[in-house]
Amino acid sequence: MNKLILMGRLTRDPDVRYNNDNKIARYTLAVDRRFKKEGQPEADFFNCTVFGKGAEFAEKYLKQGTKIVVSGRIESDNYTNKDGQKVYSWQVIVDEQEFAESKAAQESNASAPKAEKPKYVDISADVMEDLPFM
Repeated sequence: MNKLILMGRLTRDPDVRYNNDNKIARYTLAVDRRFKKEGQPEADFFNCTVFGKGAEFAEKYLKQGTKIVVSGRIESDNYTNKDGQKVYSWQVIVDEQEFAESKAAQESNASAPKAEKPKYVDISADVMEDLPFM
């Protein structure tokens, strides 16, 4: 079974093109990693492709920063480049896509100032001795 469900934010506006009479939309979805290790990436980026009515929806309603949930399947592709090296790529073929937050929440997230990371202070040894949980 090849089934994938992702929730994340668009990194850019969808790129919509036509193939004969069929619309094709492509976008990249940034999905936060649940457990982040220092020095490691905090998100994974998935190239998504959607066809037909889904592409029309993407063109009309999705934009950079929109939080969505997609379900679909992952496909691999490979080719040999001009240097004779085999190049592999992966893409998500989207079957379903829907909003993951309300428009009001999306607008408040866009306008809210980013929270600063908390600053930590070193605690002296004599203070450490007085802490009840140490």
